Amino acid sequence: MTPRGRAGWLPSALLLLQLPGCLSLSGPSRVTGIVGGSLSVECRYQEEFMSNNKYWCKPSCLFSPKIVETTESKREVRRGRVSIRDRPANLTFTVTLESLREEDAGTYQCGIDVPFSRNPTFQVEVSVTPAPATATGPERYTGSPGSATTLPVPTWSTASGQETPDPSQPPQPLLGSAHFLLLVFLKVPLLLGMLGAVLWVHRPLRSSADRQSVHL
Repeated sequence: MTPRGRAGWLPSALLLLQLPGCLSLSGPSRVTGIVGGSLSVECRYQEEFMSNNKYWCKPSCLFSPKIVETTESKREVRRGRVSIRDRPANLTFTVTLESLREEDAGTYQCGIDVPFSRNPTFQVEVSVTPAPATATGPERYTGSPGSATTLPVPTWSTASGQETPDPSQPPQPLLGSAHFLLLVFLKVPLLLGMLGAVLWVHRPLRSSADRQSVHL
């Protein structure tokens, strides 16, 4: 290998040495959840770590207590809203965060406990977004608090500009229109007929009275 070739791969090798567990443990670098929901982080490890304890913590795990950790006898452990489950058959372990809160956002690490050695870890950035707000239509109320009454909003016809009758309202009674028809077609002719009869009866009397006045 030429000196130039050695100079090319040497920085890469040094970088790998500075990242513990980068080849022994892998997973998503970023996950996102919604407030009130849940999210899961799946970390994959090599076969040589099947029997080792797996854990989830805040950096740096050496100086802060682990949030949750498996043991040889317990492959699945829950602590509060966080649980971890090791699946040696798949060479994976999954961390689940439930009932997410905004303060759950931050940087975490999934790791493997290796006695008398540097623990392989993988850093995961957790983001928590607010729950989407539900849109509600405008409503109009009147009255005191606790006894609100919805006001009906009238609808208007765009063609004529007149108010459209509410189909939910009962139809107007026909009593007024029936009385009007009875007045026009029955009572008025009857009154006219009676008036004409009275005038006809009084007409001969007035004629005879006029004749008598003439003779005198």
